Amino acid sequence: MTMALSRMARSIPPNVFERMDRKVADARVRGIDVIDLSKGNPDGFPEARIRAEAKAAVDDPANARYTPFDGKPSFLQAAAGWYAHEHGVTLDPERELFAVEGAVDGLSAAFAVLLDPGDVVAFADPYYPSYHCMAQMLGAQELLLPARAELGWLPDLDAVPEEAWDRVKLLVLNYPNNPTGAQAPPRFFARAVELATRHGFTMVHDFAYAGLGVHGDQGSLLAVPGARDVGLEIVSLSKMYAMAGWRAGFVAGNEQLVSAVKRYHYQMGSMVTSFVQDAGAAALTGDQGFVREQAARYAARRAIVASGLHAAGYCVFASQGGLYVWVQAPAAMTGEALAARWLDEAGVAALPGSCFGRAGEQYVRLSLLQPEQRLREAVARIGTLASGVENQHA
Repeated sequence: MTMALSRMARSIPPNVFERMDRKVADARVRGIDVIDLSKGNPDGFPEARIRAEAKAAVDDPANARYTPFDGKPSFLQAAAGWYAHEHGVTLDPERELFAVEGAVDGLSAAFAVLLDPGDVVAFADPYYPSYHCMAQMLGAQELLLPARAELGWLPDLDAVPEEAWDRVKLLVLNYPNNPTGAQAPPRFFARAVELATRHGFTMVHDFAYAGLGVHGDQGSLLAVPGARDVGLEIVSLSKMYAMAGWRAGFVAGNEQLVSAVKRYHYQMGSMVTSFVQDAGAAALTGDQGFVREQAARYAARRAIVASGLHAAGYCVFASQGGLYVWVQAPAAMTGEALAARWLDEAGVAALPGSCFGRAGEQYVRLSLLQPEQRLREAVARIGTLASGVENQHA
């Protein structure tokens, strides 16, 4: 018997990360020693004080109970404190913050409360695949804003016709960016806020890579005047504090939008695990040197991969943050073909840029989430295949 599924269920695209996991597993079954640079799964470990707080919190009988729907007051106050001392932004923890189980949890709730079938959602191309998936599931129309190499892999917001902005219901931004690693300067956010105010659309900033920019953490949308009138920011603790498996983050910004996300999540979501919130509060309120050390570690890894690939003849974007390296395939070769060759012939797994949209079709994304020795080995393996690669210039 064939079960009749909903329109939404039928519209769900394949998960590119799950599909890549299967390709890596198949290669390993064939005896290939795969260096997996396809995933954004942090290889770090939360610092000792965060782990100590989590261990102590597990033994607190109060943490065996359900937590408040909005999040524990201590966690929300810690998030407000983080915004104040890291970004100079003052937030009301009761009205302008809400605890969620990581960035995708917050994004899915925001998409659900903002988009009806036929509404237009705009985001840069290339993009994090979940944006496309969520838009498809909700029946929304996509307005892709092509990012350009000569603009530092940012889209030209002024190239979008005024009548197109008039149709937009939601603009999604993500900086430091996945997959390119681009970082947006304050003037870019300010221009986006100006457009949102003039044309009456809402903004959501996916701030999953907070703290991991080369130029310091200048990337909060909410630090821009007027941003709180038109938007939300969604912050994850996964990358900043190497807490990916712990699942914690928060939604911040416009009180009306936060309230709508809360009401949706009360019915459709779950509260963040109690002791994880305690550990998260410790992470947010303590010294942020660990985050800066992680940013420096990723920058050093990025230099290893980028310089090695440059030496092999590849064109590599000089990314300003995040956890990835964005590499152009040789002329007349797609990113899909290059990623397949690297996996089959060099045992290096990377994601084709086509996983992230049309603008990425001639690119591949490599993650920096392996020890330096394995990254050097991956670059060396790729280098052995690079004969005939013509040096390119972005």
